[in-house]
Amino acid sequence: MTQDVFLSAVKALTEGRLTLQDVFGTAESLHRSGNLDLALQLYQLWIGLNRDHHLLYAAHFNQAVTLSAAGRHEQARASLERCVELNPDFYPAYINLGGVIETLGMPDAAVEAWNRLVNRLGPITGHGVRMKSTALKQIARVLEERQQGVLAEDVLRQSLELDNTQRENAEHMLASRMVQCRWPVVAPFEGMDQPAQMRNFSPLSLAAYTDDPLFHLASSWEHCGKLIGRRVPRLPEVKPAERADRKRLKIGYVSSDLKAHAVGYLIAEVFGLHDRSKVEIFAYYCGPAGEDPLKQRIRADFDHWTDISGMGDEAAANRIREDGIDILVDLNGHTKSARTRVFGMRPAPVNVNWLGYPGTMGTPYHHYIIADEWIIPPGREMYCSEKVMRLPCYQANDRKRAVASEPPSRADVGLPEDAPVFCCFNSQQKISRLMFERWMRILASVPGSVLWLLEANEEVHNRLWEHAEACGIPRDRVIFGHRLASPDHLARMTLADLFLDTFPYGAHTTASDALWMSVPILTLSGHSFASRVGGSLLRSAGLPELVCSTPEQYVETAIALGNDRSRLQAYREQLRAAKPNAVMFDTNLLVSRLEDLYAEMWADFMEGRLPRPDLRNLDVYLEIGIEHPAETVDFMPEESYLARWRRGLAERDHLYPIPADSRLWTTPDTENG
Repeated sequence: MTQDVFLSAVKALTEGRLTLQDVFGTAESLHRSGNLDLALQLYQLWIGLNRDHHLLYAAHFNQAVTLSAAGRHEQARASLERCVELNPDFYPAYINLGGVIETLGMPDAAVEAWNRLVNRLGPITGHGVRMKSTALKQIARVLEERQQGVLAEDVLRQSLELDNTQRENAEHMLASRMVQCRWPVVAPFEGMDQPAQMRNFSPLSLAAYTDDPLFHLASSWEHCGKLIGRRVPRLPEVKPAERADRKRLKIGYVSSDLKAHAVGYLIAEVFGLHDRSKVEIFAYYCGPAGEDPLKQRIRADFDHWTDISGMGDEAAANRIREDGIDILVDLNGHTKSARTRVFGMRPAPVNVNWLGYPGTMGTPYHHYIIADEWIIPPGREMYCSEKVMRLPCYQANDRKRAVASEPPSRADVGLPEDAPVFCCFNSQQKISRLMFERWMRILASVPGSVLWLLEANEEVHNRLWEHAEACGIPRDRVIFGHRLASPDHLARMTLADLFLDTFPYGAHTTASDALWMSVPILTLSGHSFASRVGGSLLRSAGLPELVCSTPEQYVETAIALGNDRSRLQAYREQLRAAKPNAVMFDTNLLVSRLEDLYAEMWADFMEGRLPRPDLRNLDVYLEIGIEHPAETVDFMPEESYLARWRRGLAERDHLYPIPADSRLWTTPDTENG
């Protein structure tokens, strides 16, 4: 059989039908099967027929590798010398040449071969590499800002090939691929294999990449360790006795997003509803300078507003301590402009993670995470390092949001007048290949229907159109809507029949917007926090039947609804009628319960039972998490998901025993994760 492969390759080669890449593949196959002589004959034949080929040096290099494996070191040396002669800038040849010469018993000559490479690279120093990496990073930043995502990604890759320890550059490269809808997102290259890239996702990007809350926990822990270190110097500890006379809690909210931002749009009404007989509220703003109407409205509802964006962490922590804050609420989490290190310095005795980031922080200093019973179901507290506290509905909503008085017509925005319109106004990084292909199956089964997405740039539009066509859907059935100011965007949402949520990172603020405008949403709830927010909102709005538990149910339900627009209209009317009494829009209830949670947290502190985050074995969980092929298997039933983790832990334990009280091997501690 091997002889047949060889003869077939020789025939194709002599007839000019075998590329050099084909030669490499066939020779490698022969090599692996132990037929080194046949592999060498194939290389020699190609070299003899292609004396002027521009990649002749590569053929000599691969031939030398095979010669070395066959123990023919002198011939390997000759092939490598010829490789260097043909391409003096092909650096791997010098490395292998020195190794072959050393094997031949001539270490001095081997050093000389390696020095030839060192001298050729003479101008390159550690400082030079760092400077080039920095320059490449700056170039990539500007390219990203100019919407040239593919070029920016290529520049970041060059930087990582120089130094793959640049976590920030790796995070940006992966995020860029997601924003550009470049699938697969993880594409290994020299110096950054699949595991290395998986280790370098930012927690926020990872939430959109895989529905794996245990991996999210481990990644958050790893991210914080790399970002700010494992040990953060703390301010002197606040003792319960020092605050024993506190009658009104001082609550501090730290955020860069108290402005026209997704979080700002959600939380704007909350601050004005706080009961000032129970709490005094402080804002610590850490976002960009500038004013907008929403920022002005939010600031007016605070008792105190301090801009800490120009302060270092130590100065900001000292200011918070001087203000006597009892409970400090992190409204950023693992997002842009977060001040995580300030929380690590413990200027307040109690730290809370809420709303800004959909998942656990994985730190030793965030004590509580606020969710609800759908987002983190009872019995699944092990997905978090913090103690889980629950609201009736996790997500705050602003009932005073402005909506344009004149909604456009379908013709105004390029939509068909009478066809079913599915929409998804989530950002592009939330669109996965598997979910996009599910959408195409839905369009194929709902005649005349279209998918209405938020505009990106021409590259992304073309990429998605081409993928749609590969799925059998004409490009004119995928329509991109312009980015508009919030009031105009809200008004146009009513033109859609059904909002199709993304997975595993679903709509959050956008879901609130759609439901506020009485547009029904179809969502798929998985295991992770980010995948379950849409389900929480739908259940709180009175439409639990639109929360799907499997991808198959999601597709089948979307098709059924798309072919029954009267049913969709009934859902729209149901949302409109239920809005005044819906739990998700009862901001007064949310604030009242939030204050109750703050009181419970304070009681924990005063009585010496402040929760201690469980960070055991997260290095092991990180290793297991990176192994799952998330881009080909994005959803698993819960029992299968937990079984996969148990198998991974058992395999690790066989080699490196870990404590028997690991998260998945005992009954979860619902108090401490």
